[in-house]
Amino acid sequence: MEKSILFVVPTPIGNLEDITLRAINVLQKVDTVVCEDTRQTIKLLSHLKISKPLVSFYTQNQLKRIPQIISMLEQGKNIALVSDCGTPAISDPGYYLIKEALDKNITVVPLPGACALITAVVGSGLTTDSFIFLGFLRKKTGKMKKELEQAKLIEKTIIFYESPHRILKTLEVCKEVFGEETNIVLARELTKKFEEFIRGSISEVLNNLQNREILGEFIVLIQQ
Repeated sequence: MEKSILFVVPTPIGNLEDITLRAINVLQKVDTVVCEDTRQTIKLLSHLKISKPLVSFYTQNQLKRIPQIISMLEQGKNIALVSDCGTPAISDPGYYLIKEALDKNITVVPLPGACALITAVVGSGLTTDSFIFLGFLRKKTGKMKKELEQAKLIEKTIIFYESPHRILKTLEVCKEVFGEETNIVLARELTKKFEEFIRGSISEVLNNLQNREILGEFIVLIQQ
C-alpha cells in the first residue's frame, strides 16, 4: 500500500485569487479535507469546483479528532489540512495534528502560501530582517503586560494577532510597556476590499481607533 500523506495547505486570507495552483491540485487529489470550519471551507471548495469529504478540526474538538484523523492516515488516506484562512498551524491547533502525524512516522508535506503574518510584515514598512511573533497575547492584562515586557528585551520588531473587541485595551498596555511615541503599525482586512495599514506612534494609532468603528482582525507590529 502506498504511504499516505498529510498535506498542510494554506488558503486565502481574504482574496480568493490568492490560492496557489499546487494547493488546488492537492485539494483535488486528496481523499479528505480536515478544516477549522466546514462552512468556510465549503465556500472555498465550491469556488474551486471541488467536492471532498470534510472533517471539522478546531480547538474544542482536537482531542477527539486527532486519533480519528491519524487512523485515516494509517489506513492509507491522503488528507489536506486547512484552516479558515492562511497557513495552518500558525496560532492554530493544526500544530498538534502535525506533531502527532510526525510522531507516527506519517509523511507531512507543507505547501507555501498565504499567511497574514508575512503579508503584514512586508507591507508594514518596519524592519523585516528579524522579528518576534507572539501569536495571540494572554487575555488577562497582567499576563499580557508581562509577555510584552519579556518580548521588549529581545529588541526586535514585535508582531502579534488581536481581535477587534480587545484592540483598544491591548494598545493601552502597549503604550504603558513601550511608551506612547513608539512606532506601531496595525494591519487589518488584508487582501480584502477594505485592506488598511494604520501607521504612527502608539498614541496616534490609539487616538485614531478611539474615534471610529473597529472592525476586522488585526495584526499588530511594534518597532523597537
